[in-house]
Amino acid sequence: MKKFSVFFLLIFLSISCKNDGPQVYTETGEALGTTYQVKYFSSESLNTEKALDSIFEVINTSMSTYLDDSDISRINSGIEDISVDVHFQKVFEYSRQVFKESNGYFDPTVGNLVNAYGFGPESPLNEPDDAVLDSIRQLVGFEKVNLTDNNTIQKENPNIYLDFNAIAKGYTVDVIAEYLDSKNVENYLIELGGELVAKGQNIEKEADWMVAIDNPQQTDADRTIQSVLALKNRAMATSGNYRKFRVDTTTGQRFVHTINPLTGEAEKSDLLSASVLAENCTLADGYATAFMALGYEKSLEMLENLDNVDVYFIYSDKEETIRVFASEGFEEALR
Repeated sequence: MKKFSVFFLLIFLSISCKNDGPQVYTETGEALGTTYQVKYFSSESLNTEKALDSIFEVINTSMSTYLDDSDISRINSGIEDISVDVHFQKVFEYSRQVFKESNGYFDPTVGNLVNAYGFGPESPLNEPDDAVLDSIRQLVGFEKVNLTDNNTIQKENPNIYLDFNAIAKGYTVDVIAEYLDSKNVENYLIELGGELVAKGQNIEKEADWMVAIDNPQQTDADRTIQSVLALKNRAMATSGNYRKFRVDTTTGQRFVHTINPLTGEAEKSDLLSASVLAENCTLADGYATAFMALGYEKSLEMLENLDNVDVYFIYSDKEETIRVFASEGFEEALR
């Protein structure tokens, strides 16, 4: 499921530089179709702007479906002899992991189905007939795609369409974190399109980095905060669409449309937003997407089998009431 918007904002407290210790450096800009902000404390500038530009270029060249000459676009066009880079390989393997752990609900090959239904917040869904769905289902299923020993992509059907947009931004945040780690930076906060990794603390305040989750009942003109949490040595990602929910005309329940990759059917999901804490942002990103496809109850079942993962779910019950579920670890981080 695609992420249509980001549902939390960063709280960066204003700070001043000390002459007798690490200073704060900030890099902001646009990349991968979204915005980013990197804050870190260091005794010297690391020329991170150049490093970030290099990281974004490499990721785009490897996995951007918006570039016709990227590796993934060329693979989707039917070229079979492309040896993918290490970034593509890692994202592929992480996707395989989340695909298995979610019993197929996270699936990077679902794009053809999404397009067939014509998902949109306002317009009604298209209704593909059985013949069309049967044809498209042959192109869906991550088990039909393999990474060979030669690092080429082997597809059962050349028309299978790969799309890692639901996990690649989280992976990019991890790559940036690895770069800062290699420079011995011990305190930083990285945000890319709402995906986050925090390490250490805000030195000036001698406190953990603080981030916030938006209130799902707010309006665009009046943004309010649902919850604030401390983020330390962990990654966070949020997926959802609670601003563009629909209402069932019979039951009055709020829901978002999602695709069941196993059946090819468009289904109603009562899970409006999923925020995930995990050991790295790649997994947090993938799990958040998987939970949105699973819905509230099935997400709780999946969560029981995951280690070192905590969640904050915003969902709609049958009475159209918006409710919140926070796992124990997430509760401990809330402020």
